[in-house]
Amino acid sequence: MIAYIKGIFTELTPTAVIIECSGVGYHVSISLSTYTALSSQKEGKVLITEIIREDAHLLFGFATQDEQELFRHLMSVSGVGPNTARIILSSYPPYELNSIITLGQIEPLKAIKGIGLKTAQRILVDLRGKLPPMEQVEQSEGTKAKPSKAHPVQSLDTTTPQEAISALKMLGYPEAAAQKVVRQLIATTPTIRVEELIKQSLKLL
Repeated sequence: MIAYIKGIFTELTPTAVIIECSGVGYHVSISLSTYTALSSQKEGKVLITEIIREDAHLLFGFATQDEQELFRHLMSVSGVGPNTARIILSSYPPYELNSIITLGQIEPLKAIKGIGLKTAQRILVDLRGKLPPMEQVEQSEGTKAKPSKAHPVQSLDTTTPQEAISALKMLGYPEAAAQKVVRQLIATTPTIRVEELIKQSLKLL
């Protein structure tokens, strides 16, 4: 099993990072929380959870152990697969999701696309009381944002809506629906950053 991969981030999108390590490029699926943590870095360490199937060998990466543990807990719930778990973790930061589950708040879970009443109830029943307390810290010391030329903060440009739409498609949403929601949000908040644009879109799709 791969515990983590440490190397150069040759490509970074809101849904995936390619990490070059010893001449090998690893495609690692990530959530928006991890994207935010890695977006100011050129290289670093990403914690890995492997999903091995007959037809695929998937790698899911996390900037913090807290988020990785939440992913594993979510995966233990019947009806929650890796992509659904990633969508949940993209909808709320780890500490907020931990609080939602700990307090038994069903409405925020139901608001996530693909999470119906029964699945939300299963998540709360299966995980409530099992999650350790979590501080409101989304990035560890090793992944705190630092100024970098790799991914500078910019005002909205033409690449932002396309990046958001591509990310939503990767998460399983129809392109037409993604385009409609993204355009609505941009019309309301022209300078919205791509990760926030995707988070808000997930709540509306």
